[in-house]
Amino acid sequence: MNKIITIIILVIFKLTVFAQDKITDELKTLSDSKQFDKIIEQYASNAKEYSAKALYYIGQAYYMKEDDNNCIKFMDLSITKDSTDPAPYYIKASTLNYMRKYNDAIKCFQIAIKLKPNDAEFYSGLGDSYYQLENYDLAVESYKKATEQKNCQERPFSMIAQIYYDTKQNEKALDAFYIAKSKIDNESDLYINALFNIGLLESLKGNYDKAEPAFIELIQLDSTDYHSYAKLIQVYYHRKEYDKAKLYKDKLYKAHDKGELKDNMKDMFCFDQFKWDNFLIQVFERYENVNKGKIYNKHLFYVINNAGDIILRVQTEFSPISIELGGPKYLLCANKGDTHYNSGIGFSDDLKYDDLKSAAIKLFEKYMK
Repeated sequence: MNKIITIIILVIFKLTVFAQDKITDELKTLSDSKQFDKIIEQYASNAKEYSAKALYYIGQAYYMKEDDNNCIKFMDLSITKDSTDPAPYYIKASTLNYMRKYNDAIKCFQIAIKLKPNDAEFYSGLGDSYYQLENYDLAVESYKKATEQKNCQERPFSMIAQIYYDTKQNEKALDAFYIAKSKIDNESDLYINALFNIGLLESLKGNYDKAEPAFIELIQLDSTDYHSYAKLIQVYYHRKEYDKAKLYKDKLYKAHDKGELKDNMKDMFCFDQFKWDNFLIQVFERYENVNKGKIYNKHLFYVINNAGDIILRVQTEFSPISIELGGPKYLLCANKGDTHYNSGIGFSDDLKYDDLKSAAIKLFEKYMK
């Protein structure tokens, strides 16, 4: 009699296991085909007796539908049934990141890593948690761990460089952006970001021969990245290659005419930057070029102090009166506070930038005393 009871129990157990395995396989198939709504509708309400993996698939469906609370609920159920599987810890941690519960996320990522220490995504997610907490040293450490694993995605390479850049460690940032560029697909937005920052950081170092190809490649990949046009123009102005700069200035004017420019480039663009007497000078050119009988500014030199404040502006002003009297198209003027100065110096459209820059510097010297 006892043998019969034992056999019956074993049969029931095997049937239960078989049924659970069947449900798990069904859920995996639905998950692989991204039928997350179907998973939730057909399986979520009867999940008490499901296996840990089946519960994981239901939680994953909620994760993909951005239902954070239900996702965590099912991941916790899965973990309760099997605490040795790193997958539910990872999904739970990722969800906690989305919920901005970064310290809780860190604990889950750390458990996932302990269970599976060679998964790049686990380290990357941990890096994201530390990054959001502004613990940049630990974020970089985690992202670097991610890059040391097989099949590491592109993002950790980019994040390492970005953190160095954000924390003003420009040398490390430049090296990291070069590494990121070598690891990232050239059709990715992260590749574009790496190119732009390489061009920017090489420009800041005065390495214009290295900045130029970065911006050119970027523009070839994305012809609408007009900020890169402006940066490339600045490279050519530093090298006094004004004919090369004109090619890209003309393209900016055409983009302006088509209404393709936005935000701070909609009205003007920066075409030169230089240092003068410990001040940063930024030089802009406005697109406006039509005589409407009114004064407008064309070229603007901003004198900026270390606090980022504009303390003097020198500009060429279109003068309709001067034109009527047969004089130059533009007059060089300055503004300091509420005071406006007219130097009496005139320029035409075919002005030479070196002459304009020299005249502007003389006004800096005059009005910055």
